[in-house]
Amino acid sequence: MHTRLHISFSQMLSVLMHPCLIPTYGMIFYMCMMHARHPQLPGVYLALSIAGTFVLTALIPIMLILLLWRRKVITSPELTQAQQRTTPYLYTAICFGFWSYFVRGTMRMPQVWFYIAIGATVALLAVTLINRWWKISAHLTAMGGLLGGICSLALYYAILPLWPIVGVLMISLLVMYARLLLNAHTPLQVVAGYLLGLLCTLTPNLILYHA
Repeated sequence: MHTRLHISFSQMLSVLMHPCLIPTYGMIFYMCMMHARHPQLPGVYLALSIAGTFVLTALIPIMLILLLWRRKVITSPELTQAQQRTTPYLYTAICFGFWSYFVRGTMRMPQVWFYIAIGATVALLAVTLINRWWKISAHLTAMGGLLGGICSLALYYAILPLWPIVGVLMISLLVMYARLLLNAHTPLQVVAGYLLGLLCTLTPNLILYHA
């Protein structure tokens, strides 16, 4: 029998690892890496990259979800009912589309970031479509996308960020445990979500790397 502490931990982890926050975590990792490699990079560039990512992929989508909740379009801001996820997910996908332009067109980041952002957008659209029939896990799709993004950066820069990869894998397992403990998904739904996110963000860069 699960204790109240386990349930509270799972709920807290689900909030901290909300799908809309994952791109910001990824951008923070990248900017820390770039600062270590290129200390001369302006702090304003680093801050704008992180802030822009947070606004486009987290702040605006979450505000839109809360607005839909206030207007009773959805019954819960946690989107517990799969059939109510379509509209919020589509709005979020549009925001991710703008983020794709932001990283490449505005901040002039390497092409690898454009493919990561487009892959994340495609993953979100796929989740939107699949959720019409089956409640695939958006949390694990985001975590798989984070791992795929880090692996894509590793390919692009020819590095092996072992500890970040291990860290993401460990956190992913905890998120899987949390979502299952909360009865939000079945084991197959969390695994399918993870693979979807991983493939959508990693595959375009694998093609680019071998082109």
